[in-house]
Amino acid sequence: MANVKLIEVAYARSGDKGDGSNVGILAKTPGIYKFLEENLTAEVVKEHFKEICFGEVKRYELPNLNSLNFILEDSLGGGGSETMITDAQGKVHGLGLLHLEMDIPDELIPA
Repeated sequence: MANVKLIEVAYARSGDKGDGSNVGILAKTPGIYKFLEENLTAEVVKEHFKEICFGEVKRYELPNLNSLNFILEDSLGGGGSETMITDAQGKVHGLGLLHLEMDIPDELIPA
């Protein structure tokens, strides 16, 4: 097992819609996808974003794409046009999730 950031085993794409953000995680291999499917739960993502996500986190599986999609409700302080927070956009949430550290079996980590 190795403690690694998701950026070593996955890609991300994210965006915003109103007061919520959408974070897609694309596993670099089918083996990593299976691991993330079992371990990267909505609860794990909610805990990772606990300081900014005040609503529910929903997870959707896309096994044909080796991807997981997360919707973070109430995570943008009212949305880009409503909040006084500078740059309150969901575009950075993908990179934020890629900094999550997980214990991943060595054999699944790409060389």
